[in-house]
Amino acid sequence: MTRATLTGWGRTAPSVAEVLTPTSEDQVSELLATRPALVARGLGRSYGDAAQLGGGVVVDNRGFVEIGPISAAGVVTAGAGVSIDELLAVSLPRGWFVAVTPGTRQVSLGGAVASDVHGKNHHRDGSFAAHVLSMRLVTPRGTRTVSRREDPDLFWATMGGMGLTGIVTTLTLQLLAVGSDQVRVDTDRFNDLDAVMAAMTEGDDAYRYSVAWVDCMTRGTHMGRAILTRAEHADATDRDPSDTALAAPRPARLAVPLTAPRGLLNPLSIRIFNEAWFRSAPRQRRGELQSLSSFFHPLDGVRDWNRLYGPRGFVQYQFCVPTSEGQCVVDAISRLSSSRLPSFLAVLKRFGPADPGPLSFPIPGWTLALDLPVGPPTLGRVLDELDELVVAAGGRVYLAKDARLAPERVRAMYPRLNDFAAVRARVDPEGRLTSDLDRRLNLGGR
Repeated sequence: MTRATLTGWGRTAPSVAEVLTPTSEDQVSELLATRPALVARGLGRSYGDAAQLGGGVVVDNRGFVEIGPISAAGVVTAGAGVSIDELLAVSLPRGWFVAVTPGTRQVSLGGAVASDVHGKNHHRDGSFAAHVLSMRLVTPRGTRTVSRREDPDLFWATMGGMGLTGIVTTLTLQLLAVGSDQVRVDTDRFNDLDAVMAAMTEGDDAYRYSVAWVDCMTRGTHMGRAILTRAEHADATDRDPSDTALAAPRPARLAVPLTAPRGLLNPLSIRIFNEAWFRSAPRQRRGELQSLSSFFHPLDGVRDWNRLYGPRGFVQYQFCVPTSEGQCVVDAISRLSSSRLPSFLAVLKRFGPADPGPLSFPIPGWTLALDLPVGPPTLGRVLDELDELVVAAGGRVYLAKDARLAPERVRAMYPRLNDFAAVRARVDPEGRLTSDLDRRLNLGGR
């Protein structure tokens, strides 16, 4: 047992908890029977307070790290504490990639379930839940296997349920067959937001992967200028004939050794970076071969990159709105641009159909993710204004990224919250599974 101060990846709102690392389902069951308040935690890559619990017990899922054999059909059973990075180290040399990956490989499979993570291919392949065949779940009312057929209500409540329906120990996944450890990337540069959104609407369906970097520091006719990259997996014919095996991702070669001084990322420094980044991209390039790591997980090349945001940390604000409400994206970027808040990273993607999870984030439409350093006095007010825009457009904020949402907004954003609360009450009537996020937002309706 260790007593530790924990934060999310944004390094805001720390709290102190006991951290325990069970290695069997029986040990997890005992904890759920004897401790009044618990939550599971993976690698700590949720940005806010979802995987911490002040004064309670945090169950480290790194006690479950076994990876089973991969079947001829690409099905694998692995522990909830296995990271996507660790799974790829085993699966990729055998020709199997994860069907959905977020922007980092340093996410545990249990964390991917709790957040129902999505990637650059949601418009084609859905979220992580679409590729989970079953999982073992320990709840205060017993341990069970859940799937779309075995207790489907609990299965879907767990997908995106932020760890509040039980503690996942193992899960069975369907992997994606690939013939190369590279992707073929098409790049286009656009001088304004309307142009890139039109291009994505017209052309994304021709690609498996699509993502746009957006400059939120520009105003006027060039507001929201963007770099759009879209890709497909390369095949075996694209590989060098001398390469007989697919290479697993390499570990980070660089690291941020110290927390940056306060104010390093400010409007001036970010404008300079954004200008250089935009100008370095080609106006148009077709068929460039890139490694899987550089396309899917570029920030994984720098360990502890969150330290660049300084001692106060940062907020990642991600929202999605229906397809018909694209103007909300324009209005949000206009609001950010006029506020002069420094936004180092803004990512725009399109979502396909939602899955049945009551707390799953994606809905068909647009999603924008923003990294914003904590410090500017107007940050809270501007984010509150963005909340109002999102709610009015019928959208929602991603709970896995949230660090400051007001509880009264949650029911408007997640209209099936009562369905989630009913499942949760069935498997955890005493409310043992909770978190700082849950306490702040009252996700169980207690």
